[in-house]
Amino acid sequence: MCRFLRGAGLAVLLLWVPGSYAQAPRPLTWDEVKNRFEANNPTLRAGALGIEEFKAEETTAYLRPNPQASVGLDQIATTTKAPLSEVVLNASVSYLHERQHKRELRLQSAQKATGIAVSGQADLERNLIFNLRGAFVGVLQAKAILRVATDNLEYWDRVLKISRDRFDAGDLARVDFDRLELQRVQFESDVQTADVNLRTSKIQLLMLLNDRTPVDQFDVLGLFEFNDQLAPLDQYRQTAVDNRPDLKEALQSLDKSKTDHQLAVANGSTDPTINVDAAFPTISSDYLNYTPPIHEYVGVGFSIPLRIFDRNQGEKLRTQLDIDRNQKLLDAQEAQVFSDVDSAHALVNSNIILLRPYKAKYLEEATQVRDTIKFSYEHGGASLLDFLNAENDYRSVQMNYANLVGAYLTAAAQLNLAVGREVIQ
Repeated sequence: MCRFLRGAGLAVLLLWVPGSYAQAPRPLTWDEVKNRFEANNPTLRAGALGIEEFKAEETTAYLRPNPQASVGLDQIATTTKAPLSEVVLNASVSYLHERQHKRELRLQSAQKATGIAVSGQADLERNLIFNLRGAFVGVLQAKAILRVATDNLEYWDRVLKISRDRFDAGDLARVDFDRLELQRVQFESDVQTADVNLRTSKIQLLMLLNDRTPVDQFDVLGLFEFNDQLAPLDQYRQTAVDNRPDLKEALQSLDKSKTDHQLAVANGSTDPTINVDAAFPTISSDYLNYTPPIHEYVGVGFSIPLRIFDRNQGEKLRTQLDIDRNQKLLDAQEAQVFSDVDSAHALVNSNIILLRPYKAKYLEEATQVRDTIKFSYEHGGASLLDFLNAENDYRSVQMNYANLVGAYLTAAAQLNLAVGREVIQ
């Protein structure tokens, strides 16, 4: 019976383990993270609904005025016993005729407001994608630092194993072995700090994705490296002018203000109201002897407001000033675009300058120095202090390189933000 239970438990374990591995989450690439973000982020989805609201206002703007209808009873007698004997029924319909293309101009203004909303949504997405890219880079950087810290700890454990053998053999002093063991505390601390930073970075990325996946089941995959090729500044400037949605929004605001001024001028014109009315007497019981005061008639008329005082002067002036204001805002936005591109380009270039010697020689030199001093220390040619200093130098170089790559990727995201699209992956 016990053998049967052990066999059944082993079978369940064998069936469960492959299944658990099969359900292990696959790391997400940058494109997959961005697609999830665009599909699930509540701020972006709310902005998309805002655009639909502006489109609905286009329908309202193009509506015609409603005609007015009225019906009345006239000639109601007050001195006879039959007050309705001489009643006349009259009806009228009136319609306001809009001149100077007011309706078309309202539609154009509403459509341009929708275009501004679309550009504003694109600019919102541009800024949120930058935040998303920063969180994505943060996860990659935390993973790289954790990997460096773990490698350093594993390396130091191998050193401690060899040193313990030397100590057991009487080839290493107790105080030197204790100092080596105390050094391990620093590497353990590095691993724990890196692990906490990685979890924190994943939590921030999951928040932007509006994802409730447990942190331990979420991971991303990307190239944590730098590209030392950088296009000329003028190329990025031109790309920014062509692609920045906030600059496009400023241009659209200027264009809309001109349309609004035309609409204000049109609203200052006079709109006539056309009226058609008709009347006829009712049929009384004494119809043959009934002589109505009026007979059936149809009338046509129109009325025009006398715009002596109010000719929409204030709105005309306001919209004219708004054109000048939007022109100044456009000039300021253009200057801001060039400033953003220049600053981001300089930051990326600075990081490339710092990273090149690391990749060309510093990383290799730090490894060679550490291995050489280690070999010399194990054979009595170097002191323990020299070995500890070499190990600390190696650790610093590796950590600095990982942080510099992270700074480069963040600066690259800043340049993408300044340009308006991804020019550096």
